Amino acid sequence: MELKFSTLADGQGQTPATITVSVIVPVYNEESAIVSTLEVLQRWRGRGLEVIVVDGGSDDQTACLAKPWVDQYLYSAAGRARQMNAGAVEAAGDYLMFLHADTHLPETFLENLPDNSSDSLQWGFFPVHLSGRHWLLRCVERGMNLRSRLTGIATGDQAMWLSSSLWRRSGGFKDIPLMEDVELSKRLRKLTWPRVAVEALCTSSRRWESQGVVSTIALMWRLRLMYFLGVRPSVLARRYRSQN
Repeated sequence: MELKFSTLADGQGQTPATITVSVIVPVYNEESAIVSTLEVLQRWRGRGLEVIVVDGGSDDQTACLAKPWVDQYLYSAAGRARQMNAGAVEAAGDYLMFLHADTHLPETFLENLPDNSSDSLQWGFFPVHLSGRHWLLRCVERGMNLRSRLTGIATGDQAMWLSSSLWRRSGGFKDIPLMEDVELSKRLRKLTWPRVAVEALCTSSRRWESQGVVSTIALMWRLRLMYFLGVRPSVLARRYRSQN
């Protein structure tokens, strides 16, 4: 499968149009996860898929391990929003997809993108499957998927994607230390409702498993409530770091 879709041209019928996609992966000390994440993308490189990793200052082997698997390896100031914005500025794709370093896209992920590059308002995300086997994780992922469908708000684990023109129009991610994905989703859904993929991606459950499933659920919902009530993201980030 090439990254080509059919579009109408000049009223003369169908003509193939190549639509390119840039996958942007922000990293910080991800030597244990980065290679397996990038491996999934390799079959599409050179056929319209660009892979960009943006390093926020890793001091492990992330760079050495990742560079053979990517088209661009960039460095930026630390902070997920800053790193993703830095990658988007350098990206060449018609569409941008923001992928966490411990998240594996399904093999059919490209089929979830629009087949018309002229629709500049398109954006969306994927349902989540958590990698662990604990039964509570099944409840977590079902809750995440239901919430995101009902609210039209994606989290970073869900590989948000959008057209590059929409990214420029929106101004990209706000430079805040936490909830940058939620904040952007709220702005985007005012323009158009997101497209939710059918097939789920798989993201690591290491956060839930290392900190405890119940305590992590409680922390994330508490942070969301505080954000909804207007607590500054810098305060939320300090609370998040203190619990990890």
